[in-house]
Amino acid sequence: MDKAAAIKRIRKLRASINYHNKRYYQLDDPEISDVEYDRLMKELIELEGLFPQIDVSESPTQRVGAAPLAKFATVSHLTPMLSLANAFSEQDISDFEERTKRFLGADEKITFVVEPKLDGTAVNLIYENGAFTVGATRGDGTVGEGVTQNLKTIESIPLAMKKTKDSPPPERIEIRGEVYIETEPFRKLNKRRLKEGEQPFANPRNAAAGSLRQLDSRITAKRPLEIFCYGIGVVSGKTFKRHWDVLQTLRRWGFRVNPHVKQARDIQECIAYYHHIDKIREELPYEIDGVVIKVDDIEIQERLGSVSRSPRWAIACKFAATQATTRIKEIKVQVGRTGVLTPVAIMEPIKVGGVTVSRATLHNMDEIEKKDIREGDRVLIQRAGDVIPEVVKVILSDEHRGEKFKMPETCPDPGCGSKVVRIEGEKAYRCINIACPAQIKEHIAHFASRGGMDIEGLGDKLVAQLVDTELIRDPADIYFLNKENLLSLERMAEKSATNLLAAIEQSKTPPLEKFLYALGIRHVGEHMARVLARSFKTLDGLMAATEDDLLAIRDIGPEVASSITGFFGEQSNRKVIEKFSKAGVKPVEKSHPKDARLAGKSFVFTGTLGRLTRNEAKDIVESLGASATESVTKTTDYVVAGESPGSKIEKARASGVKIIDEKEFLKLTGRE
Repeated sequence: MDKAAAIKRIRKLRASINYHNKRYYQLDDPEISDVEYDRLMKELIELEGLFPQIDVSESPTQRVGAAPLAKFATVSHLTPMLSLANAFSEQDISDFEERTKRFLGADEKITFVVEPKLDGTAVNLIYENGAFTVGATRGDGTVGEGVTQNLKTIESIPLAMKKTKDSPPPERIEIRGEVYIETEPFRKLNKRRLKEGEQPFANPRNAAAGSLRQLDSRITAKRPLEIFCYGIGVVSGKTFKRHWDVLQTLRRWGFRVNPHVKQARDIQECIAYYHHIDKIREELPYEIDGVVIKVDDIEIQERLGSVSRSPRWAIACKFAATQATTRIKEIKVQVGRTGVLTPVAIMEPIKVGGVTVSRATLHNMDEIEKKDIREGDRVLIQRAGDVIPEVVKVILSDEHRGEKFKMPETCPDPGCGSKVVRIEGEKAYRCINIACPAQIKEHIAHFASRGGMDIEGLGDKLVAQLVDTELIRDPADIYFLNKENLLSLERMAEKSATNLLAAIEQSKTPPLEKFLYALGIRHVGEHMARVLARSFKTLDGLMAATEDDLLAIRDIGPEVASSITGFFGEQSNRKVIEKFSKAGVKPVEKSHPKDARLAGKSFVFTGTLGRLTRNEAKDIVESLGASATESVTKTTDYVVAGESPGSKIEKARASGVKIIDEKEFLKLTGRE
């Protein structure tokens, strides 16, 4: 690229980045994802490096964010609040160490502190003689918005520092922290906003930033804001040798420090930590977008100094993006195994969370109407774990928009075409034809899935073939298949047929809970299937149960009870179950735990546990005859609170449910 072309591209990039900075930092309403923004900034940095003669004094590469909003008083930070350079791979992390050692001019031993990188909004808190006096946003890194009154509404920010003999509060100190909203409270906040006709926040970071920028602090007080503190700026009357000492002292002064912060002896431990946090990312009650690596020794930090907008002694190691922007090409409707019609957005392919996706769920018609989603719209999508992406919001523009979407009046399956109905009080539209081909395929695929009967080799494509060739019309027909049937199918070899028949035979004595889940009874997921199996012991016992019998069981309400009795009261369903019996399918009761000291007890877990993962804790509970549920009710016996517990803790207090910590839980279950 020649200089003239470079200048033209640089001007375009600067204008674009300045626009998106305003959307992100001032309006809390971004139009592009973080990964797209990072891509623009990286290109600008590279171009400015290739053409150093081009003036950069007004470039966004020299600034952290955007200027403070005029509606707030400005606060000058005593030391700049710099942003961090980014890393996206193991190699980038190793390069960071190499650059650090090269700058120091010596191959000296460097240790680090590593911590999760919260996707929140950075703030600066000033304390004088232990009292909180001034609070501000990051702003442009030098000057921020004064939001002291709003910050005072956050209960996890101490108004006065704790006094200790070893670490009395200094005369003056800047404490840096990240204000955030946990995932579950964020979902509830957006749900409430949609209900009230307001635009949903794109993500928890925007919700936190928008809440801090309220002119009325009473509005801020109603938002579920939290904070983790991660460092300091200016401090008078106290010195530190290591960043690790800073964090431990902050804890003693009463500030929340992330429980996952650790020391790392070398860069390999930093890389291992990066992979570990990425692995447990979905288990955390808040959103993170990477980890931060910091040189521990403060004297080395000072020698390294900083470049225009970031310190040389720290780096942010980003995970694969969970949000991205793309365009909806078409909205299709698919029919699920229970007859529910689900609208799905067919999109221009985009990489999200390390995976290229081209489909996103639109949930239901209510969701489409609230967000006003139409074909042709540019949208922000997000993906969490292995869940199908969803559309967060439409990015409105001046472009001509398509027609409003309408749900079809007849079933979209070409082999059906029956009338679609919407039952009063429900969000879902349903196909009422019980022989709908789409439902049969989905239902059988669910039956054979790993969570159900776990019939290896019986995947979606083979199920479709078996249904299309009319070899099976319901799940029980699976057990009447023979080798001749299977070999008549396309691309079915003898070995594959033999293996599939063996897997079918092996599945004939499933645990009762697996069989109940496989049946696809509405409202009976894996947890409810375990409750039913534990309560009724046998399939015959459950089939004979009345609604009153079911309502007498903890965790079962009227809607679930009605669904179960309705399923077994349907004659066609009973005929299918009789076919299972004729085929030799015999669900068996799960053996009782030898140690049933907690039989009948109900546990709910909230926050991050230190020694156990959430799944390990649930396994312990169930091995002792108890159950683990997601919601706190009056029938909950224990709420186990880890670090940074969510709103469940308040509900437990209000309901009078006993709250214990992880240590008490381990003692109660005999693991301590």
